Amino acid sequence: MKRNARLYVPLAVFVVIVGFGYAGFELNDPRQLPSALLEKPFPEFSAPLLAEAPGQQQALVTREALLGAPVLVNVWATWCVTCKAEHAELMRIARETGLRIVGVNYKDSPRAALRWLADYGDPYEFTLQDSDGSLGVELGVYGAPESFLLDANGIIVYKRVGDINPVIWEREILPVLGRLEVLMLQPGVNT
Repeated sequence: MKRNARLYVPLAVFVVIVGFGYAGFELNDPRQLPSALLEKPFPEFSAPLLAEAPGQQQALVTREALLGAPVLVNVWATWCVTCKAEHAELMRIARETGLRIVGVNYKDSPRAALRWLADYGDPYEFTLQDSDGSLGVELGVYGAPESFLLDANGIIVYKRVGDINPVIWEREILPVLGRLEVLMLQPGVNT
């Protein structure tokens, strides 16, 4: 009996250590990455609209184009497998809601991006071209997809690292939009 106990003591000690480690570190969802931009204005920028020819005269868009109503800014790329999985949900949101969605095509080929939108549909009011990733750097983007929900004043009120799917839409984004609408309906309240 003593001999068997000696075998189980190290296992019991290991289980206790792992338990304390787990409780102490509170292993969180890796998608819940903190953002220094939450509750701050979307960064100032000047970016071209997505266009096929690099030399083609491209209209530049600034932060002002994101003001006036809540907007979901979605960072995506054709090389991103998760972006393809997310795309159908963005199409549904664009079709069924009044929410503005703006795309940021991140470190991608403009030609491939335009082909993607032609093949799978375009949920975006417009798409910014971020070929060198400079806007992504300003946003603290880790990769694609990432999304930022802005209030009507251009303040970032929500950030999502990873795809937007029906569960995320229902549990995370809709409640934030609901709070924004309540604030927008109250006279004299700035969000």
